Amino acid sequence: MHQMGIEGLPRNYELVYEAYAGSNPELVREFIGLGKNKTQDALDALGRKYLPHHHEDGILSRQNGQVRAEMSNFISLLNQEKVSLTDYGRLIGHATKAIMTEDIDHVELGQSIKALKVATEQRANQNSNVVRAVVDKTAALADLQREAEDAEAAKFVDPLTGLASRRAFNKALAKVYANAEMPVLCSMVIGEIDDFSRLSELMGPAVCERFVKQVGKVVEAVAGTEDLACRFDGGRFGILLYTSEQEEVSRIVDLVRSKLNTTVVNSGNGRALGQVPMSFGICFSEQAPNAFDFTNFTEKALAASKAAGGNTVTIYGANDYAPKDWLIYKKQPVGGF
Repeated sequence: MHQMGIEGLPRNYELVYEAYAGSNPELVREFIGLGKNKTQDALDALGRKYLPHHHEDGILSRQNGQVRAEMSNFISLLNQEKVSLTDYGRLIGHATKAIMTEDIDHVELGQSIKALKVATEQRANQNSNVVRAVVDKTAALADLQREAEDAEAAKFVDPLTGLASRRAFNKALAKVYANAEMPVLCSMVIGEIDDFSRLSELMGPAVCERFVKQVGKVVEAVAGTEDLACRFDGGRFGILLYTSEQEEVSRIVDLVRSKLNTTVVNSGNGRALGQVPMSFGICFSEQAPNAFDFTNFTEKALAASKAAGGNTVTIYGANDYAPKDWLIYKKQPVGGF
């Protein structure tokens, strides 16, 4: 970042990381399009588009200004209504006085009735305007609320696949250890497409984007609605399974792999590259004392799978279940990789 002349701000760190991770091809293209001299304004404009959670202050400031303006207009409208009601009450008082007097002056009575009629018509019209104004302002405030909710939701959604983001995964992970002495019994699975960088180069950005979406659909379909599936970055996916049954976790991972084995990777020029090999690491919550170790142990299991040649599944601490080795089961690589 220093070599690129980019200031070491937290929002810049994540933007540069996302750009170099290649998880969002559109972000990569636009980041490169900024040229060598990337101004902070240009980086912030890109951040507001792809990482809106880092620019909440700007969103909140603008929304706060809009809410203030709407409330100011509404108060002004109520003050006008108050003045109008005061005038109407005065006319009613004059008409009442003219009616209740013993020596009724028919001319004065007629004028009072006429003025009261006109004022009543004005009140009816004014009431309609007030109702319309209130409806319009309510709709405007509802739009602001929806915008705020969308900005909040954007923090936890991967923009490419629509899966949960790493941030959502971490949030759910924190809940697992909300009671440190008795964590929720669950398991973490981290999978990474083998040799994803080379595949990305062969396929090109557009095809790679469609491919990652396809893999995301497989992971999401297998995880279902009760468990949490997310995309970390690039070709890395995570699943938080709310079960600690080793056989069930292995079954789910096998199902993902079998579905990916039927997915043919296309280079974008019509040439099939083969099927999708993917390495996995698995850890169970009872093996880790905290969320950091839970993730770290799963990452270590994934690293062991990749070190074993890829297209492999490793359970962390497998010597607790089987002698000597972490590697619980391994399928031979398939396709042209």
